[in-house]
Amino acid sequence: MTRRFLVACGSLLAACLAACESTSPEMVWIPGGEFWMGSDDPRFTDAHPRHRVAVSGFWLGATEVTNAQFAAFVRATGHVTLAEQTPRAEDYPDVPPDRRIAGSIVFTPPESVASLARADAWWRYVAGADWRHPEGPASDLEGRMHHPVVHVAHADAVAYARWANGRLPTEAEWEYAARGGLDRKRHVWGDAPLGDEAHPANTFQGRFPGQDTAADGHAGAAPVASYPANGYGLYDMSGNVWEWTADWYRPDAYARRSPRAVDPPGPPDSFDPAEPGVTKRVQRGGSYLCTDQYCGRYTPDARGKATPDSATNHVGFRIARDAGP
Repeated sequence: MTRRFLVACGSLLAACLAACESTSPEMVWIPGGEFWMGSDDPRFTDAHPRHRVAVSGFWLGATEVTNAQFAAFVRATGHVTLAEQTPRAEDYPDVPPDRRIAGSIVFTPPESVASLARADAWWRYVAGADWRHPEGPASDLEGRMHHPVVHVAHADAVAYARWANGRLPTEAEWEYAARGGLDRKRHVWGDAPLGDEAHPANTFQGRFPGQDTAADGHAGAAPVASYPANGYGLYDMSGNVWEWTADWYRPDAYARRSPRAVDPPGPPDSFDPAEPGVTKRVQRGGSYLCTDQYCGRYTPDARGKATPDSATNHVGFRIARDAGP
């Protein structure tokens, strides 16, 4: 009887551990230290100047939050993402009622474009697109439970993080962790460029935007941890999907800091001279759409930006936790 009881308990424990693995992010300890944050790349002027930053130790998700993990959160809380909600008339007074339909923005590439300056040529608002239906109502998550969850607005990411006893990482924490101890290197894996044979991250190969050859093994988002981890054991800190951070976006955020910042929380407000009056949050890491032909922001020094209420099929997130007792 005792042996049978122990076997049953062992089986139950194994099942519980398997469930936990699928619904809770694996967390990696990031030891505190100092690094040079920012860039001297002339393309990334909003990441100037490079400056010294000290970061305290913290925990960070080894991977981006997956569809399986986000589904567990939705089952437990009943959370409805912004993309699943019908836009309110008071928020969009200039949009006719028949066009205020729940949905999200989906990458829909044409075969060719006259100019890469027109990003609206490959983005389309799709009614019914959301985290459960990444390309629209006809799509689903079959075979994609270990892909990063997408079509999450900033508030959706914050809600998940709180439920998981975490938070979103600051921009400084994110960059420090992404570098994996390789200070002032061009990429999260070092200085070696992407090549025809080397594919250390999920980016775009081929002719952007309409001809992705998937030479790296994936067209579109890949299951998390499909590519090598960095020096801290973190996956997909370059490419796959953009990741929300806690920081407001300002192009002068680094210039406003002290020469040696300690755990900088980011600016108290947002300003983007390209769209005055439109608040934005920082995104990091680039995505499977990044290519040197158009968007080279898959490097650890590059910054992305988006309105907090935006959601697309190439943006997700990972969570952080404080050191704790």
